[in-house]
Formats: sequence, C-alpha cells, structure tokens
Amino acid sequence: MTRKIILSAAALAAILAFPASQASAQDIHFTQFDAAPLTINPAFTGGFNGRLRAAAIYRDQWRSVTIPFVTYSVSLDAPLIHELAGDDYLAGGLQFYNDKAGDGNLSNTSILGSVAYHKFLGTGEGDPNKTISVGFQGGYTSKSIDISKLYFGDQFSEGLFGGGSHELLNNNVHYWTVNAGVSYAQKVGDNFAFTLGLGANNLNQPKEAFERERNSQVGLSMRYTGQLGAIINVSDRLALRPAVLYQSQATAAELVLGNEFAYTIGNPEFRDVTSTSVFAGIYYRNQDAIMVTGGLEFKGVRFGLSYDYNTSTLKDASNGNGGFEISIRYTMPNPLDFARKLTYPCSRF
Repeated sequence: MTRKIILSAAALAAILAFPASQASAQDIHFTQFDAAPLTINPAFTGGFNGRLRAAAIYRDQWRSVTIPFVTYSVSLDAPLIHELAGDDYLAGGLQFYNDKAGDGNLSNTSILGSVAYHKFLGTGEGDPNKTISVGFQGGYTSKSIDISKLYFGDQFSEGLFGGGSHELLNNNVHYWTVNAGVSYAQKVGDNFAFTLGLGANNLNQPKEAFERERNSQVGLSMRYTGQLGAIINVSDRLALRPAVLYQSQATAAELVLGNEFAYTIGNPEFRDVTSTSVFAGIYYRNQDAIMVTGGLEFKGVRFGLSYDYNTSTLKDASNGNGGFEISIRYTMPNPLDFARKLTYPCSRF
C-alpha cells in the first residue's frame, strides 16, 4: 500500500502540483517505437515496400503499484500517388492514440493525418538506392481529467472540507497540433541499409492548460526527435537491427538504444515483408529502464511483445516492474516490388 501511495503521489504531482505557468505536458512514448512509426516522425508515412501498412500497439505501465497508465495507438498508411517524378511517390496516413494516466484519469485522445513525399535519388543499377522523405502531420487532440477524484490542500479549512483549487480548473481542453519531419534512407549493397530521421512536433505550441484563467495558459512544448535504424545481414538467415531514438521536450529528454536479432526460418533467398522469421531484442532507456522484446514475422504480419524493467528512482516503489507492450503490424505486399529496380531502401521504422 505504501508503494501505491508513493507512486500515485508522484504521478499526481507531475500532472497538477505545479502552476500551469511552470509546467508543460509530455507526449506519449513506446518501447516498440518501430511498431508505431507515425508517432515519432511523419516522414515515415508510407516509408515501406508494399501497398498498405496497418499497425496497433498497446502499453500498460505501473499496474503493480497504482492505477495503471494505459496507452494505445492504431495507424494506417499507404503510398497514394506513384511516379510523380520518376519513381517518386506521395503517401498518406491516419493515426489515432489514447493515453490515460493516474488517479485523476488524465486522458489524451488524438487523431492525426499525415502526408509524406518520398524522393528517390539512386538509379538502382550499380548505384545504391537512396531516398529522402519529407512529411507533415496535423490533427486534433482532446485532453480531460476527472477533477472529482482529486483533492487539494486548500479544500480543507479548520477541519472542514469545502471548495478550493478545483474550482479554478476546467476538466477538459481541446486543440489542434502540427508536426513535421524529414528522413533519409539508403541501401548499401545487399547486406546493409539504414534510415536516419529528424522530427519536430507541436510546431504551433497549442495552449493546453486546465486552469480557467486565460493568462495562465501555456503552450505545449515542441518535441524534437532523432532516429537512426539499420538492417545488417550477417548471414543468409541472421540479421541485426540496431536502433537509436532520442526525444527532447521542454526539460525532459529520452534516449533509447538497442538491437534486435532476427532469424529467418523460411527460404533465406526471399528476405522481404512476406518472409518468416523470429526476433528478439534488448534496449536501454537512459536512466529509466532495460527493455526486452521478442516476436514473430509471418506473411507480412509482425507480432511483438516487450517488457520494461524499471531502473529509475521509482524502482523501489515498483519493485522494478515497468511497462508491458503488445503490438501487431501488417504490411500488404505489392507484387510489382519484385519486378521493380527501385524499392524503399530500409523499412526499419
């Protein structure tokens, strides 16, 4: 019970204890960030080989010590217009996510649409495939909180319970947001390919304070992201998939790095989205958690599981228990990709 009180108090403090003029909310994150590419960079919209990609991910955190923090996301993206200039194409995508946290049920629901232009720079004939992509994303966010489940110090006076800080708060806020990103992907020979991305979210810094006083409202801080992922085929069947993700928002920063080992079970001559393989990985989130992942890829479907072991200062309250995630992603293959000389160089994200 003591651990639950400690963690609940910490979560509540992070949400409401500071004046709105001094606090900025943070965006969501996932351990399996490659299973939710549209949440980290809009330039990854349509950045794959195939006709269509559908993905869903669910995260459950802190269930062992308090009311769980639950996050889930679903997305759909696809190339829309081909051969705009040579092999260039325009892609579009939709994303929905919801996040609920803490005793006050702080909820964040967002619906976002994105577009990305993919420009091929290589010829595919003796020249490695190279692609530079630019993406934009915009959408609507609704945040709410159940004020009836929260208590404030000034509600208690001379042993009596009455009105107080909660009367100065709205229980919901709505706003529009704009994101942008750029990425570069290159295939170097048959055994190595990589993707590099940079993104900026909340470009319009929308107002999101729950306080009713207009002059107390603050803008949501911009979130900057950097991604690096690669696929390295070390043998006919074994591949390494290292990845690094860095995010920065206001005074918060996150660094995730690790590697995934993938082993092809089927015919190793066909290493594409339809091949069958198993994978397992280990990642580290700086000053927060060690994460393990694993799963199966089969006929365009990727099923993944992950678990976070908490290493931060909250590990005593949580007994090291962190977050659990489950993800599924389907990529519909395009038969024309087998005949094309140019394909997307690296679908690491």
